[in-house]
Amino acid sequence: MNLVWLGQPECHNPALTGGKAANLSRLAVAKITKINKIGLHSGYSVPPGFCLTAAAFDRTFCADNTELSEPVRELLSDAYRRLAEQCKSEWPGVAVRSSAADEDGQTASFAGQYETYLNVKGEEAVAQAVKQCLSSASSERVKAYLRQQGLPTDQTRIAVLVQQMIAADVSAVVFSVNPVSGNSDEVIINANWGLGESIVGGTATPDTYTVRKSDLVVTERQIARKQCMTVPVPGGTREVKVPVLLSKEPVITDIQAVEAARLAMALEQEMGWPADIECAWKNEKLYLLQCRPVTTLKK
Repeated sequence: MNLVWLGQPECHNPALTGGKAANLSRLAVAKITKINKIGLHSGYSVPPGFCLTAAAFDRTFCADNTELSEPVRELLSDAYRRLAEQCKSEWPGVAVRSSAADEDGQTASFAGQYETYLNVKGEEAVAQAVKQCLSSASSERVKAYLRQQGLPTDQTRIAVLVQQMIAADVSAVVFSVNPVSGNSDEVIINANWGLGESIVGGTATPDTYTVRKSDLVVTERQIARKQCMTVPVPGGTREVKVPVLLSKEPVITDIQAVEAARLAMALEQEMGWPADIECAWKNEKLYLLQCRPVTTLKK
C-alpha cells in the first residue's frame, strides 16, 4: 500500500506510515474521551491529509535520491487534488513532513531531525518538498542522532505526511506533565503568536502557562516579551518581528489555556503515555497538529 489517508485503519500502522502520521491518524477518528471528573473533551480537530507510505519509496524512489518516479508523482498529484477538494481551495497550502518508522516513539522523539516544509502550494512544489523530506533521512544530522540513540543508521524507512496547513493565529506546545520537574499533576503550555515553528525551533521566547490538572486552574503565567514569530508567506514561511502592541500581551487567555490542558489530558488518557503535543488556534478553533510521548522524563 503506497498511499493512505489520515483516519484510515491502515494509516494507524507506524511501520507503514511512521510514528507521526500513525498517531495523528488514530486521533483523527478517536471518539469523545471522558477526562475523569473534569468533563468531556469533544474529539480532536486534526487537519485532513494523506501519507505516502514507506513502501511507496522502497523501489520507486531513485537510488541517487535525485528524482521521484512517475508512479509516485502521479499518486501524489491525484491525492493533492483530492485534498484540494476537501479544503475547498484550488491550491491549498500544505505542511509536508517526514514521518519515520522510529519517530515519535517513547524513547526517542526525533524532534527536528527530519525535514518539514510549510505552506507548500501546487503539485510540483509538493513533489519537491516530498523529495527533500526523503533525502533528509540520509543526512549526517539524522545519522548522528541515530548513533546517539543506539539505533542502526542503515535501516531508516521513511514515509511523508502531506496535510492541510493551518495558518495559525496562535500556536502552542503543550506537555501533559511538567517536562522539567516531572510533576504529573501539571500541564505546561508554551505559546506564541503565529505558527509553531518559532517555538519548536527556539527562535522565540514563548509565554508559559501552568495548569493544575485536578481543577483546571491556571496557577502560573510567565508572559514573555515576544520578539519574533513565524508567519506564512508565498512559497513558505518567514520569521517577522512581533508588532509592538502585541509583544508584551498574553498570547492566550486562561480559557484557551484550560482548553489546551483539556486536550493534553485527553491525549494522555487516549494514548496511554505523557503527551507532548503541538496545536494551533485559527479563528478561535483549536487544531491538533502533532502528538508524541514526552521523552525527557526520568525513568
